[in-house]
Amino acid sequence: MENKKEPVSTIQAQIDRSHYRTVITTNKHSLITDEPLAAGGTDTAPSPLELLLSSLGGCTAITLRMYIDRKMWVVDNIIVNVDLFEIDGAKLIELQLSFKGELSDEQRQRLVQIANACPIHKMLSGKTVIQTNLK
Repeated sequence: MENKKEPVSTIQAQIDRSHYRTVITTNKHSLITDEPLAAGGTDTAPSPLELLLSSLGGCTAITLRMYIDRKMWVVDNIIVNVDLFEIDGAKLIELQLSFKGELSDEQRQRLVQIANACPIHKMLSGKTVIQTNLK
């Protein structure tokens, strides 16, 4: 890829002989991912797929909270449920939004648009190139 600059974000995933417990390290945090027992893992943490869907759900909730706060709308709670479906070999991610607060139908429809504008949503639904290199 041309015009590469400094990375926006960097993580490291490290696995030893454990099946398949992996330590993920970011600049300031660490977390674990694993596979379920049925896939040969030890089921000690969310799977990579669950982490991906969690990223979308978390980013969507944060994006909605930022917008709601900026508009000073009265919303006490935001719930984002994320489901993954496989249909005819294709993947479908479905988000279900619910709000506890004082919102009109127009405001609720606007929040659907805002949810679709979260950075992870844009990355997953837009043009993303993954380049794998040896170090």
